[in-house]
Amino acid sequence: MKIAIIGAGNVGGALAKSFSRAGNQVVVADRDPEEAGQLAAQVGGTGTADLRQAASQAEVIVLAIPFAASGEQVCKAIAGQVKGKIVIDATNPVKPDFSGLATEGGPSGAERIQQWLPSAKVVKAFNTVFAANQAEPVVEGEPVDGFVAADDEQARKTVLRLLGEIGFRPIDVGPLARARELEALAFLNIMLQVTKNGTWRTAWKVLSPPPGAVDVAQAARTGARRSN
Repeated sequence: MKIAIIGAGNVGGALAKSFSRAGNQVVVADRDPEEAGQLAAQVGGTGTADLRQAASQAEVIVLAIPFAASGEQVCKAIAGQVKGKIVIDATNPVKPDFSGLATEGGPSGAERIQQWLPSAKVVKAFNTVFAANQAEPVVEGEPVDGFVAADDEQARKTVLRLLGEIGFRPIDVGPLARARELEALAFLNIMLQVTKNGTWRTAWKVLSPPPGAVDVAQAARTGARRSN
């Protein structure tokens, strides 16, 4: 699958490595062409400063950018290139002073991205996981849970599969509106690290999740990879 990752920072870099390792073709897009090129070279992909071109060439687009600083701007830049495509929102709408979420009271950041990209199939995923765990989604010997919220059924299944392929235990949490809780969960984890001198490796794990929430086939494949 051809995946465009918009943003060459820590999150973009971690996901680029994971997706490339799983056999996907990765395009890295960043307004800084040097950073895009350096990351692309590390993962055997291509880099560009042209966000529209990257989005137009990809089947799946991942937003790995600061929501507050550039979320709306980036969405408006690629809006004409994402019709019918999956856009994975890996962002968190954290206020610059870390006093809370800029979207408190709703709608969530993901729902706002869907408003900015009405022709795309927006999926919330990866936002509850720090970059270190996105690159290697195993903590204390257990696969990290990857939560997915989406309105489009086929888009949800595709992203659950992608999560399983790179080592997560995929968890379906329901419609895109559940991104509100996922963003709050991510903020709680961020504040744990900031206030308790964390290592930024903390990850969420659901014990005994409802069978209907777990992508059983992908979870089984994840377990098989861990045992090899």
